[in-house]
Amino acid sequence: METRVTELFGIEHPVIQGGMAWVADGTLAGAVSAAGGLGIVACGAAPLSWIEDQILIARSLAPGAPVGANVMMMNPDVERVADLLARLRVDAITTGAGSPSRFIERWKEAGAKVVPVVAQTAQAARMERLGADAVVAEGCEAGGHIGETATMALVPQIRDAVGIPVIAAGGIADARTAAAARVLGAEGVQAGTRFLTVEECRVSETYKEKVLRAKDSDTIVTGRVTGHPVRGLKNPWSRSMKTLERTVDDIAALEGMYAGSLRRAVEGDAEGGSFMAGQAAGMVKTRGSAADAVRELSAGFAAGDASARAAAALIGDSCEGDEARG
Repeated sequence: METRVTELFGIEHPVIQGGMAWVADGTLAGAVSAAGGLGIVACGAAPLSWIEDQILIARSLAPGAPVGANVMMMNPDVERVADLLARLRVDAITTGAGSPSRFIERWKEAGAKVVPVVAQTAQAARMERLGADAVVAEGCEAGGHIGETATMALVPQIRDAVGIPVIAAGGIADARTAAAARVLGAEGVQAGTRFLTVEECRVSETYKEKVLRAKDSDTIVTGRVTGHPVRGLKNPWSRSMKTLERTVDDIAALEGMYAGSLRRAVEGDAEGGSFMAGQAAGMVKTRGSAADAVRELSAGFAAGDASARAAAALIGDSCEGDEARG
């Protein structure tokens, strides 16, 4: 199906792969873009040379298809990352952990579509005023850095608050959840945890097996005391951090303990890594390819379109407002 999201990025399927630091490299992003979705290279705190290499890899795997990048605004080197992405003329830039306001104009002048990840309606409305092309409404079910509101409540409220396209994220991992996102008013979906187990994702086998074995109760949120809550899978590291957060007053010391924990997980440290994943991990039971995941999510999203129109009619809304076409 076509939506304003597929038109915005020039993609076949309204599916965006989440920008997972140390996970979403050029191989994964290229596979998603080649499958007709929008692949995202996660810049995280990676060196500029690595970022450039991964974007070039993604482009080589998906010739002619759009490729995006994700920027964490809390990165101390964010200015140089922003300049690099503008120079490389990346097709789309998603942002998290802060406001991209000072970069939006620069990126758009370089031809990028700018899509901040937001967790509140006020944030979404502000990003629209600043010129964002779309927003990702991410519920607290998601893995990694999270807000407080669940996807079910967040997406329709942001959909009602802005006129730009809304992409739903958080808890979306199969056809059913993608269909539900469409009914809530989203014009596309972003998934992260679902892509952790695909063959093109190059995280450790330990990481993949933890996701595949996860149950609904196997995620935990750490970091609330620092103001940067993160959802991941339970393991000795996350349990020990949760205990320390109740007893240690030195926030700087705690933040030092978080440093490098995700990379340790990516490399296979079962005891001492932070295995970031969302609550949908308990639904991910297959490996397959990135293309398999894109097709399933897209099919589910399309299947939800008729229900979305019926729901909109019941509340007096009009699907013409988002120009979705099934």
